[in-house]
Amino acid sequence: MTKKQDALDYHARGRPGKIAVVPTKPLTNQRELSLAYSPGVAEPCLEIQRDEDLAYSYTAKGNLVAVVTNGTAVLGLGNIGAAAGKPVMEGKGNLFKQFADLDVFDLEVGSENPEDVIRFCQLLEPTVGGINLEDIKSPDCFYIEETLRKTMQIPVFHDDQHGTAIISGAALLNALEITGKDISQIRVVFSGAGAAAIATGEHYIRLGVQRENILMCDRAGVIYQGRSGEMDPYKARFANKTDARTIADALIGADVFVGLSVAGAVTGEMIATMAKSPIIFALANPVPEILPDEVRAFRDDAIIATGRSDYPNQVNNVLGFPFIFRGALDVRATTVNEEMKMAATRALALLAKQDVPDSVSALYGMRSVKFGAEYLIPFPFDPRVLLWVAPAVAWAAVATGVARDFIELDQYREQLEVRLGRAKGIMRGLINRAVADPRTVVFPEGDDARIIRAAQICVDEGLARPILLGKRETIESVAEQNGISLDEITIEDPVTSSRRETYARYLWERRQRKGLSLSAANQQVLNGNYFGSCMVACGDADALVSGVGMHYPETIRPALEVIGAHPNAKTVSGMYMLVFDKKVVFCADTTVNIDPTAEQVAQIAYAATRIVKTFGIEPKIAMLSFSNFGSVRRPETEKMARAAELLRERDPSLEVDGEMQADTALDPIMMREDYPHSALRDEANVLIFPNLAAGNIAYKLLMHLGGATAIGPILVGMRRPIHVLERGADVQDIVNMAAVAVVDAQERTQPAASWPYEAAPTAQTNFSKL
Repeated sequence: MTKKQDALDYHARGRPGKIAVVPTKPLTNQRELSLAYSPGVAEPCLEIQRDEDLAYSYTAKGNLVAVVTNGTAVLGLGNIGAAAGKPVMEGKGNLFKQFADLDVFDLEVGSENPEDVIRFCQLLEPTVGGINLEDIKSPDCFYIEETLRKTMQIPVFHDDQHGTAIISGAALLNALEITGKDISQIRVVFSGAGAAAIATGEHYIRLGVQRENILMCDRAGVIYQGRSGEMDPYKARFANKTDARTIADALIGADVFVGLSVAGAVTGEMIATMAKSPIIFALANPVPEILPDEVRAFRDDAIIATGRSDYPNQVNNVLGFPFIFRGALDVRATTVNEEMKMAATRALALLAKQDVPDSVSALYGMRSVKFGAEYLIPFPFDPRVLLWVAPAVAWAAVATGVARDFIELDQYREQLEVRLGRAKGIMRGLINRAVADPRTVVFPEGDDARIIRAAQICVDEGLARPILLGKRETIESVAEQNGISLDEITIEDPVTSSRRETYARYLWERRQRKGLSLSAANQQVLNGNYFGSCMVACGDADALVSGVGMHYPETIRPALEVIGAHPNAKTVSGMYMLVFDKKVVFCADTTVNIDPTAEQVAQIAYAATRIVKTFGIEPKIAMLSFSNFGSVRRPETEKMARAAELLRERDPSLEVDGEMQADTALDPIMMREDYPHSALRDEANVLIFPNLAAGNIAYKLLMHLGGATAIGPILVGMRRPIHVLERGADVQDIVNMAAVAVVDAQERTQPAASWPYEAAPTAQTNFSKL
């Protein structure tokens, strides 16, 4: 679980909070100042005065959502007040931006009076394109939303009510298809009768469930006709004639259980009394009403969904609200009606039945994902969700007459693809893959506070089993000073380790012909990088991550001496993954080879592309130089042209060309118009540099001036997974590199041809000699 101090540090470090306002127009000189503000700003003001709809043309209103709360029902914390709810609202804003490129103002209203919240929202109508109500207690939330929908001409949506309804509704439709059950005949039991449960019940009824077949339970038990106490008009809609008084009674013979309550609300014995092939949606967070393993112990025929990412079928509201608002705002809908919610549910249900691209499966560490009991709804980080749900919602708005703009679906999907690239999901995808099959990672700099903190995060997220090298007393002291738990973290001291002699002999046997004596080897393994490299070489660890406090040669030299290059690679190189807002670019070689030959450049590129493919990305390779396709004849340019030829001979299926200049590689329009003969048809995403100076300078400029997040250097070509941190890397950099190391280790346990160096050379080019 997330540690308290980690959560506080995350919110406090750098600029406090999680969101910021970013200008969309330049303001660099007097002319631009006069356009942005007085006197030029008067012109759009006058146009909007003439026609208020022009606010959507001249301001950010059409892409702006207000997230509004009064803090009366925040997560599982209850009524903590408006100010205390602000971190949650900022987080919601972050999700809107990351998943649907929608801007957000989070607005915390200092009143528990529903009328105040209603009036506040009504006064916002000139400012925002839509309102997301959040964390408002029941039954006030029903009254507030109903009133606003009647009185406002912009979308108003209470996600706590409708988000779970829409997502779980998609899961229900698909689960019923798998079990062969008729939605009009099933019996459904709810644990919980708050806003989410009541809205979900109503949504299920619109999907086809019969109201009389729903039993809803709250703290007092089953809601039945004639019950007194703890009732309100919204619960009363679900008061049915029944002899059941407890949730255990209600579950006997039921087809579906929907948990929107608390951990432990039901037991395996209760689940055992349900009908054949029961559908269990245990959605309480962070601990569900019943864990999937407990269900399986009693019912191996059950289909299960939870709200958690570590089990199949995660019902996560992020599959809904960003895309619903995206579609609604893009057609300037006046409301979010039931047809739009239904369109979102059916779009999600249908998407889950489509073939899942390898790139999406790779984000979650899977090689094949198929529709079935363990894949009822799409993954939250599936980029296709935006392209399915937003158009479905937009078109439903048009079809029901609540849209003020019309869309052409194919063009709209293209616009959505441009709006959001896949870059944002790449790192999360790597972490998901690591979590699916964690490996043992050794950290030689075990007494560094950043390494210890990163190791704790690796344990908390379940992505690796960390080993810290160093003196136990020192590591424990640093951990205590920084409030870091060492639970489930192994500490190994090279000085006192029982493995020291074994590793010394291993190192001596490898290096005795290089002048290393056994006594010198015994001293050398006291160095953490030598000891850690021996651990990996001898199979006592799966990967090594080091370098946070060392210069690059100090880290890589022990690994090269102990482990060395893979025999089919011979050339070790360093690659950086640079993550921008809407694209990912890989750069190689950036750290190892000072002036590689054409053959070495080809090997560097081949190894890089194989790694890129493991990230679920199709490589498009550009061999960079200062010349375009022979425009300048120099040995440096001809080397890169020859490298491109060698790589094409090695793997004709690769999209590669060169030599070319960097702007040509990154501008597909220039490529098509000026160099139509090029084999590179799209913007390059793998940039191969002619020498170390060019590669090292370029990636650092892109990182510091271009705003890219750099992940690396990913060491390519080693016999075992060894990855070197940038000197001075922060905690998140270390965690990211640990995830890369784990995925690297996973790939090496797959069939030989699935990772970079095992495929046999072709007749044209003997890459085993490169």
